[in-house]
Amino acid sequence: MRIDLTDTTASDINKALVSARRALGTPTVGRVLTLLVVTDEEDAYDALRAAGASAREHPARILLVIRRTSRSPHRRAHARLDAEVRVGADDAGAGEIVVLRLYGEVGKHADSVVLPLLLPDVPVVAWWPYGAPENPAADPLGALARRRITDAYASENPVAFLAGLRRSYTPGDTDLAWTRLTLWRSTLAAALDQVPGPVRSATVESEADNPSAELLARWLGVRLGVEVERVVTGGPVITAVRLGTAAGELSVERPDGPLASLALPGRPPRPLALQVRALPELLSEELRRLDPDEAYAEALHAEAGADATS
Repeated sequence: MRIDLTDTTASDINKALVSARRALGTPTVGRVLTLLVVTDEEDAYDALRAAGASAREHPARILLVIRRTSRSPHRRAHARLDAEVRVGADDAGAGEIVVLRLYGEVGKHADSVVLPLLLPDVPVVAWWPYGAPENPAADPLGALARRRITDAYASENPVAFLAGLRRSYTPGDTDLAWTRLTLWRSTLAAALDQVPGPVRSATVESEADNPSAELLARWLGVRLGVEVERVVTGGPVITAVRLGTAAGELSVERPDGPLASLALPGRPPRPLALQVRALPELLSEELRRLDPDEAYAEALHAEAGADATS
């Protein structure tokens, strides 16, 4: 069911949600969190698809906040709130969706609009698919959330964006550049369990200015106690990690596609599934944990490795 509301209020939106649930025969809420998605009109469709897909695993009330501005630089947009309520729709997954379009002065007070729409007694997660603030916890919408998800890949200068996140880090912050490393980290940890002796050197190979490669190099440096060399390749994304050990080189190479090659010292290489995961899967992973990610904080605050070389 979809209900369109023009020039409305938060009170009317809540009434529409209750009315839609009753009409569908689901008067109880049954949501485990509120997912607050902050984006623009251009990127709203992709963000909503990812959020709706994640809601199939994590039933949520999804609040999509879009600040609208006047097309004319000399004309102020009329202060107005339009909303679209979706309950039981295909893109809502197992949750509810409220699309909020804020015009004019209303856009400057988005937190006041959103606050009455938050579900009581469930955690709030804020996600900026694009255009994340430099200090997510200090942002008025970010301040409403227990977890705050950004994505350095969506910034113009991803590595510089990481530096800003480092300065403003607050427990509960995380970035999808880190989430993209889950398979790499688990693969490397499992491989190292099969190799005796300490690691003496480490190299991370990737395309230039890759924030995930930067975080992986920092994480390896902290955990292994070695300086990590960064090597620039043609990509895409991270293409290889090489660890020098007393027994020989351990390497994981993924030049392209979903398959990688794992080579342990003294053993022939073997294929390994290491695909690039889609956005809904990354978001779902982050919604599974609502406590601060200490490993991410450790990697974010670690010193950068050796300068990247071509």
